[in-house]
Amino acid sequence: MTLAALLLFALTRAEIVQRMRAPVITQAEGLVRVYADCPEDVRREFQHPIASFAAETAAAMYRGFSMKPLRFTSPGVIVHIGDVRTNDTRVLSKVSKSEGQTVTRIYVKNPATADIVRFRMELVKAFMRSVKGEEVSDADAVVAYRRTDPRMRIADDRERLERWLAGAPGFDGKPEKDEDMITMMRKVLEPGRASRRDVLTFASRLFLYPRSFDEKFAGRYDVLSFRDAVKFAKADPRVRFIALFKADEMPIFGGGRGEELAAAADRYAAFLRELAKGERSEEAMLKMLDDADAALSAALEKASS
Repeated sequence: MTLAALLLFALTRAEIVQRMRAPVITQAEGLVRVYADCPEDVRREFQHPIASFAAETAAAMYRGFSMKPLRFTSPGVIVHIGDVRTNDTRVLSKVSKSEGQTVTRIYVKNPATADIVRFRMELVKAFMRSVKGEEVSDADAVVAYRRTDPRMRIADDRERLERWLAGAPGFDGKPEKDEDMITMMRKVLEPGRASRRDVLTFASRLFLYPRSFDEKFAGRYDVLSFRDAVKFAKADPRVRFIALFKADEMPIFGGGRGEELAAAADRYAAFLRELAKGERSEEAMLKMLDDADAALSAALEKASS
């Protein structure tokens, strides 16, 4: 005789009928279904909160992946609330296939003492199976869930970028794609706020380059700093033309990342436009550049880590 059968015989007829009649809660457009395999007092206290928690976790995951919630005719995640009365923190899961659909059953032995972090982890992994069609590790589940919180997502993106710049592998131990990381460097990760990396990336762009690889400024320079550009602007007209193009890029590079970096970008743009005109003295141009550099230093000092 199985343990389940023994437990069934231990229940009174009224308790058996009560459990059979206990309502089943379905959430998240049919994705989640919660059964209360427990006494009525436990069901009344925990079934709705657990169902709501599961639904909120699914909703957060959809937002994290910028997905519209899918509708399920049969659940992909089934939660069973147990009747254990001891301090049992276990949350167990079992994955199976039903008519081509992956189904994850999550067993919360004692809802009063269950490990809520483990429960959320199993919900995230179940979501990834049923919605994304992916089997993920605990570590990957943590990363996926962190994507649901804008602050954590920004922190993770910044960490990914720093690891890539340092030549370190990504969170999964594999190299990040260069194209993805270059795109990320151009994105405004945190609107209205600049990180030190944002300011340093902006600073790395403060150079002028010829329009083609076979050209050289003054016949010998592949690149000019803004300070050197002041020196060669009147000797090589191409410096002034490139400066005008660069001036239009400054607001793009510095915009959206806080007032300080935007102010620095505006000063560099003004400097470059005056450099393109070629009317001011070198002394006056260097003074404008010094002012722009000071604004950039202020942005770096203000920047978050």
